[in-house]
Amino acid sequence: MPVLTRLIPSPAVVDIRDGALADLATLLADQRISTSGQIAVAISTRSGAALRDRLAPQLPGADWYPVADGTIDAAVALADSMRGNHYDAVVGLGGGKIIDVAKYAAARVGLPMVAVATNLSHDGICSPVSILDNDAGRGSYGVPTPIGLVIDLEVIRNAPARYVRSGVGDAVSNISAIADWELSHRETGDPIDGLAAAMARTAGESVLRHPGSCQHDEFLVVLAEGLVLSGIAMSIAGHTRPSSGACHEISHALDLLYPRRAALHGEQVGIGAAFAMYLRGAKQDSALIVECLARHGLPVLPQEIGFSDAEFVRAVEFAPQTRPGRYTILEHLNLDHDAIRDVYTDYAKALSS
Repeated sequence: MPVLTRLIPSPAVVDIRDGALADLATLLADQRISTSGQIAVAISTRSGAALRDRLAPQLPGADWYPVADGTIDAAVALADSMRGNHYDAVVGLGGGKIIDVAKYAAARVGLPMVAVATNLSHDGICSPVSILDNDAGRGSYGVPTPIGLVIDLEVIRNAPARYVRSGVGDAVSNISAIADWELSHRETGDPIDGLAAAMARTAGESVLRHPGSCQHDEFLVVLAEGLVLSGIAMSIAGHTRPSSGACHEISHALDLLYPRRAALHGEQVGIGAAFAMYLRGAKQDSALIVECLARHGLPVLPQEIGFSDAEFVRAVEFAPQTRPGRYTILEHLNLDHDAIRDVYTDYAKALSS
C-alpha cells in the first residue's frame, strides 16, 4: 500500500515565549532565513518604533522602514522602497496592520517574511492573507504564509489591552465559520478539508473554553497558538473558509457601509459570530460565545462599538454581497430586512434577560 502524505504550508519556526524578541537575530541566522544579516524591517509608528532601539544592536545590517497605515498604497510603497537592495528577508514588526503590509510587500518583491507581533488582535499574524484598506474600502489579498513568527509575551503584556482582547473575538469566530463551512458542504457540495477544519475548530474551542484571562500568560499562549493554528488552517485549505463565514461577512459589511468607525476586526467578528450562531438556531453555542466575549471585556452588542441596531441590521442584510459565491447561514436563510430586524430584536432581548 502506498504511503500518501502532503506538505503543509506553515512557518518554519514559531517562537512564543518570554524574551523571544531578544533571540530574533539568532533565529534569522539559525533558520537560514538571513545568514548575511541584510534584512528590511517594516515597523509601525507606535509599538514597532518603540522597539527599534532595543532591536537595532542585534540587527546591525537591517534597514528600517516606518509604515504609517495599513493601506494597499503603503504596502506598494514599501515594496518599491525595498526593491533592488539585496535583502535576504523582510521582518514585519508591529500589530496586525503592519504585518499585513509587510506580508504583501514581501510577496511583491519575492522575499520571505518573518512576523514579529506586538499584539494579538487577529489571526493575520500567520495567515496567507493581507487585509488592506483600498479605494473601495478594504480588500483581502492572497500572500505566502510568514516563514517565521515571533511573539514575545513580555511585549504582548505591555500592548493595549483592547488589541489583545480583539484576538479572542477572531479566534472564537472560527466556531461559526466552521459551522458555515459544514452547512455549505451539505447544501452545495463545497468540499471540506478535514485537517484544516479540525485545526480551526480546535483553535476556537481552546480559546472559548479556557478559564484564564488576558492577564494570565497561560491564556496568552493559548490565544497566540490559536491564532497561529487559524492561519495555518487557511493555508492548508487554500482559502479563508476555516476562519471566515457569516461572522466575517458581517464585519466586512460594517467596514464597507460605515468606514472610518473605530471598531476592531476581532470585536466585529466576535459579535458577528454570536449573532450568526443565534440565526442558525444554535442558541446555546451563541450564548457560550457571548459569555466568552463578555468575560474578556469584548463587546457583545453593536451599540458597544458605535453601531445602532438599524445599522447592524443593514450590515447583516448587505453582508452576502461582500463574498459572492460564499455560502453561509446568511445565504441559506436569505432573510429580508424585516426578518433580520425581528431576529436581531429577539437576540438582543435574549442577551439582556
